[in-house]
Amino acid sequence: MRRNWAGLLSAMALFLAAPARADDAAYDALLARYASPSADGVSRVNYRAWRANAVDRAALDSYVADLAAQRPSTFPRDRAFVYWVNLYNAVTLQVVLERYPVRSIRDIRSEGTGLDPRGLVGPWRTRRVRVEGRALSLDDIENVVLRPTYRDPRVHYAINCASIGCPNLMNRAWRAETLEADLEAAARAYVNHSRGVRVNTDGSLRVSSIYRWFREDFGGSDAAVIAHLRRYASPQLAARLSGATRISGHGYDWALNEG
Repeated sequence: MRRNWAGLLSAMALFLAAPARADDAAYDALLARYASPSADGVSRVNYRAWRANAVDRAALDSYVADLAAQRPSTFPRDRAFVYWVNLYNAVTLQVVLERYPVRSIRDIRSEGTGLDPRGLVGPWRTRRVRVEGRALSLDDIENVVLRPTYRDPRVHYAINCASIGCPNLMNRAWRAETLEADLEAAARAYVNHSRGVRVNTDGSLRVSSIYRWFREDFGGSDAAVIAHLRRYASPQLAARLSGATRISGHGYDWALNEG
């Protein structure tokens, strides 16, 4: 009996010491209010209205602070994945809202020097958040945590860089319970949109620069990238991709995903 009480007290102490879970429902409400799909299939954010609402800006800041207080190293794999994705997307929203109005997220420069792995100038190298004692930038979350830990190309469909060319920002938080279905849906949505894949009238194939910047995540070759695209393509697009053997060009629209 004494051992049972000791175990119970120990479990209670761990529970009381653990930081409270971040309020995903509050983040859901913010995204539902300000992020929505447009007629062209691109999810857009009403940064102007969000910037003007001090209460909702503070709510986003509170959500990021609550996430930063968590211990993701103790989470199950899927919960840790959605934790990092939600943190990345929420911090990106913070970055834009702090500097809005801007035409592109690339107009916001990082503190310090250097380029991100894509060779781009932007805000991704500024250390914005501290998690479990580590000061992290957006680049760190993507390229030090998410990509090498999970080795899943679909991470690129989950994180959003506040740009038209990027896969859509969901209008709710990512959750472990629906992770697989949400990743598959995000992949299909992007691959079947013209900013992800476009087969030109002459049969040449132009795809998002994501498939060039992170080529190794998609198999490391044109053939592997095309096989990935076929996996998520609609029957119509898959038929047009059936004869493709190489990628002729890449493109990316860095305009702010504002709406």
